[in-house]
Amino acid sequence: MNIHTINTGFFKLDGGAMFGVVPKSLWNRHNPADEKNLCTWAMRCLLIEQGNRLILIDTGMGNKQDAKFFGHYEPHGDDTLVGSIRKAGFAPEEVTDVVLTHLHFDHVGGAVENAGNGPRLTFPKATYWSNAAHWQWALDPNPREKASFLKENILPIQESGQLKFLEIGKSPFENVDFIHVDGHTEQMMLPLIRHRESTLLYAADLLPSSAHISLPWVMAYDVRPLLTMQEKESVLRRAVAENYVLLFEHDPVHEAAVVEMTEKGVRLRERGPLTGFL
Repeated sequence: MNIHTINTGFFKLDGGAMFGVVPKSLWNRHNPADEKNLCTWAMRCLLIEQGNRLILIDTGMGNKQDAKFFGHYEPHGDDTLVGSIRKAGFAPEEVTDVVLTHLHFDHVGGAVENAGNGPRLTFPKATYWSNAAHWQWALDPNPREKASFLKENILPIQESGQLKFLEIGKSPFENVDFIHVDGHTEQMMLPLIRHRESTLLYAADLLPSSAHISLPWVMAYDVRPLLTMQEKESVLRRAVAENYVLLFEHDPVHEAAVVEMTEKGVRLRERGPLTGFL
């Protein structure tokens, strides 16, 4: 098995929304806001070579929305989803599986692209994986999440016939399991990857950055923030006990980290590039 981080560029989100009840005087030290109170965040995906499978986890926000939409999020940077996959030595047609941790636009937007005659799948030969509970949640969204679930990102996958659903406790991949969590959104899936002597957790939006390790540092975007805190505590205790490497999807600087138990609870032990931990 070989693992590649796939950078798809940066975007901006309101710092208060990303850190919830945490005062700006604290979170601004970790990710300084601009004059509009926006912080820069990465959209970091993962590509796994495993035998005859090439598995992509999440797809960034893509580029098919209009200028008004992108004006809210200010995407920037030189990296793109397909460009980074090609830089890793692969073509989109070689991707066999696309795992979508959840269907918010900054995780699924790159799965579908615009073609001259309408939308098409960015990875035409891939099976796209979600789960039934989350898929239904996204198709009939609550008012809190409605702006994050865009039909143009979701329906073409379903209509393609290439969509499959994972079941809790089952995985179609060797050495890849999934932790299902419900605090951020219904049935978000966190891939747990056993690679040589390491176990890598793709933390998605349970732990969007290394600044979110402390339990009260929970996003205002979460639909069930108290549940997020419980899920974070459980996952972080497992991370300490089993020495997980945590991969952060949105941390603008630090790709990965390992954690340790201290008198103040679970805290960062070391962070840096993913290659330094594998």
